Amino acid sequence: MDWLNHWNEALDYLEENLDGDIKLEELGHLAGCSSYHFQRMFSYLAGVPLKEYIRRRRMTRAATDLRAGEKVLDVALRYGYDSPTAFNRAFQAVHGTAPSLAKQGSVKLKSFPRIRFKFVLKEDTEMGYQIVQREGFRIVGFRIVGFHTPLPKDQEESFQVVPRFWGEIGHRLGELIPLMDPMNPGVFGVSTCHLEENLYFIAVASSAPVSDGMEEWIVPAATWAVFSRTGQQPFAIQALQKRIVTEWLPDSGYEWAQAPDVEVYLNKLGEEESQFQVWLPIQSVKKT
Repeated sequence: MDWLNHWNEALDYLEENLDGDIKLEELGHLAGCSSYHFQRMFSYLAGVPLKEYIRRRRMTRAATDLRAGEKVLDVALRYGYDSPTAFNRAFQAVHGTAPSLAKQGSVKLKSFPRIRFKFVLKEDTEMGYQIVQREGFRIVGFRIVGFHTPLPKDQEESFQVVPRFWGEIGHRLGELIPLMDPMNPGVFGVSTCHLEENLYFIAVASSAPVSDGMEEWIVPAATWAVFSRTGQQPFAIQALQKRIVTEWLPDSGYEWAQAPDVEVYLNKLGEEESQFQVWLPIQSVKKT
């Protein structure tokens, strides 16, 4: 499968640059998606955040170098640590011992081998979906610049920021309902993903004027794979997102398109069983 080849090329690039600067944008480019999508999908496929995987691989290499007799400071600088203190902390977090002791043969060290992706069918549970082409539409609501910053480029950090934003803006969600287009219902969580600055909106589709403290944005025209489910949040939507990218997407004939990720909450917010949709922007896999 082409997507597997692209992803493994990205992992090759990562391995070749463990002792240099690993650019998230290049990882996304090689894999055929944005850096945001790469981090998100990597954590689902590998079962570990990208940042943690890189740290483990670097510390595996560092242990080998130290056992070969290299100096701690030289190894620290090679793997991007400007101070021995920071390197010592990272090394101990992975190996449970100080790097200065790594040369002793009796000291136990850990090795985290590199990964390669391959397609494995995990479940036989059906995944109902629709392929929907939509024109661009306007949303009105709250943007995460309430924190005066876009979403962090680091995926794990953004996973913490978004739920906090929902919590902080929760008392104003009722203001969105009167603005909602009845032909396009639901409260939308929109992550722009592919833009230079990754913005996040909690909004409704609307033609109404922008109210105080709100902003408008145009969700661009795109083709979406739409998955509808019911379940308790946030666990249900997280489980569905993981299944989509690890089970459905690899064998679908599609790949992630350069368009926003969209979540839609269709029933009254706060209900224990939430009716929701995940919209995955897609395009046909490019043949190489």
